Amino acid sequence: MNAGAIKGWCPGIWQPMQSGDGLVVRIRPREGRIDAEQAAGIAELAERYGNGLIDLTGRANLQIRGVSEDSHPSLIERLGQLRLLDPEPDIEARRNILIAPFWTAGDELISIAGELERALVNGPARLPAKFGFAVDCGKERVLSGASADVRIERDVDGQLIVRADGVEFGRAVPRNGAVTAALGLAEWFVFSGGAKTGRGRMATHIADGATLPQNLCGHARLAPKRAAPDPGLTPHGALFGVAFGQLTSGALNWLAQKATDIRMTPWRLMLAEGVHEMPACEGFITHADDPLLRVVACSGAPRCREAHADTRALARTLASHLPADARLHVSGCAKGCAQSGPASITLVATDKGFDLIRGGSTRDVPVLRGLSGTDILTNPSVLSGAR
Repeated sequence: MNAGAIKGWCPGIWQPMQSGDGLVVRIRPREGRIDAEQAAGIAELAERYGNGLIDLTGRANLQIRGVSEDSHPSLIERLGQLRLLDPEPDIEARRNILIAPFWTAGDELISIAGELERALVNGPARLPAKFGFAVDCGKERVLSGASADVRIERDVDGQLIVRADGVEFGRAVPRNGAVTAALGLAEWFVFSGGAKTGRGRMATHIADGATLPQNLCGHARLAPKRAAPDPGLTPHGALFGVAFGQLTSGALNWLAQKATDIRMTPWRLMLAEGVHEMPACEGFITHADDPLLRVVACSGAPRCREAHADTRALARTLASHLPADARLHVSGCAKGCAQSGPASITLVATDKGFDLIRGGSTRDVPVLRGLSGTDILTNPSVLSGAR
């Protein structure tokens, strides 16, 4: 397989990324939250300056797709008017924080996240573009499956801890020392050479043999982790699912009319504050048993220039044929951008058709090669597990 060119950075507002359908402009909402006015504004801008499609990313950011070079300056100006623009690209790149969405006003979690953001903006050691922080200090850890390099969590006794991703135990810290300890881990990562190896990720750096200094180590056992939630009502509002993490401008505008504020999540779900029922809307998943929740697919062709197939069309068709306990990943190439880990069934598009992997990721050896979409649809054994 051709591994393709893996990007070492993420797009932003100031520095978008070129894709097959135009520029991708990523918005990083502060505190992982936008208000109704901002949501309606993003929807209108996606329609005016993009192709009307909006991504919800695995880092709880929003992306406007299909922006042209000519319209990008106007889009920047309008996003500034919506209070979604950082004063310069470097500040935008530093604010790489994932926040557990289940907080209430006055929670320690949101105050820690705000303090961490201010500290990052003021400039720690230069970090790799994909290096990120997770603030996950509720009673249960909900972000354990999400990408982050330094994590602020709780231990089994409810005390705050700071932990390097890839390390089993955390270091207990007082409330006023949590952000300092998190930044200390980030600075150690840079000065110990982590930014130069393993694509700039903490877990890879540690797996490669890097040893944390004694003053950054801890022995605190982690609080229990909670599985990713399903669509439905919560004490904080209604969770709406987004198939493949992509919605239309019309769907986002609809949600903006219902919610007071919208919190982003890394699970292809949006939490609508102030919504206490689950009204149906085309473009959102509202039922926990919808098979589309068990399917992951990258943007695929023609939206990605390296993809060999329209992944989402096939994934949507296959969803209703999946066994009840199976999860499907359809990838346009061997990079596996939409999901790095294993799935029950992984289909990887190549220039000769789809390769099929069972119980693995795009990096594993296929059991079948060169399948067409028709082969997959007309042969039930492909999805059921028989070889």
